Amino acid sequence: MEDAGKFDARYLAFLETISQLRLQLHRYCSRMTGSITDGEDVVQDALFRAYRSLDTYDDSRPLAPWLFRIAHNHCIDFLRRRGVRVEAETAAAEPDFVAPHELSGARVGPAIEHLVLNLPPKERACVLLKDVFEYSLEEIAELVDSTVGGVKAALNRGRSKLASLNERSAAPRGSTPQNQEILRLYVERFNRQDWDGLRELISADARLLVADRYAGSFADGGYLGVYSRMRVTWRLALGEVDGAPGIVLLHFRDGAWAIEGVIRVEVGADGRIQRIADYQHCPWLFTAGSIIVRESA
Repeated sequence: MEDAGKFDARYLAFLETISQLRLQLHRYCSRMTGSITDGEDVVQDALFRAYRSLDTYDDSRPLAPWLFRIAHNHCIDFLRRRGVRVEAETAAAEPDFVAPHELSGARVGPAIEHLVLNLPPKERACVLLKDVFEYSLEEIAELVDSTVGGVKAALNRGRSKLASLNERSAAPRGSTPQNQEILRLYVERFNRQDWDGLRELISADARLLVADRYAGSFADGGYLGVYSRMRVTWRLALGEVDGAPGIVLLHFRDGAWAIEGVIRVEVGADGRIQRIADYQHCPWLFTAGSIIVRESA
């Protein structure tokens, strides 16, 4: 999807038809990846893949499981690329069969749903699909490419581990001082409308994602020009997104600043921004994770 450029009208129409499923897909991918922004990136890739594969879809079957399977596979690919240790899965690979009476009936409540990130990917997926999205064991087995016995075993292990965890969230993820300084400068220069100064922070070959609008080269996206021409009062603020340093987009309306989106920047080894992802058009992010405004420049 990175080279898709501006999304065409047919793809946008497809997104509209599955809009009721979008929030659920994002919630699942966010819990699988541990980040509302990573989750959104995975959903966008998965939906684009689904759109390109519509000619293979059997429309006599429900749409939701088909989309969840594609999203699940993208989550697993993402976790592998990020370097999730294979040992974590191997250590949890106990015998597939668990007798029905051994399967715990516990459910994952919203207060501890985020703790599934502590589980290996297969257990994480099975617990989410069964206890949060209420899929049947048979449906889950098909989604995760396993057996009913394998799903029961993963559920049993996952629920047991969750029951032993306390209610505290994982420690906030940190960032290097260099990255934090880039975030500070980005916020400061955006708020001053110092567009040339902002461009100095960005690599010449940086990538840009504006969710559901554009994916491609930053140089070709006209991104800063769009903000400079908008007749809307915007402001950026430093904050935390799922416990990690991030940038929050604020919009002044009704006499107060309101959170309108999240902007994620990725800094390369040379200290310049290699990728910008703008999630202004993704309201489902606001309820799927934690967004905190710390300070504005």
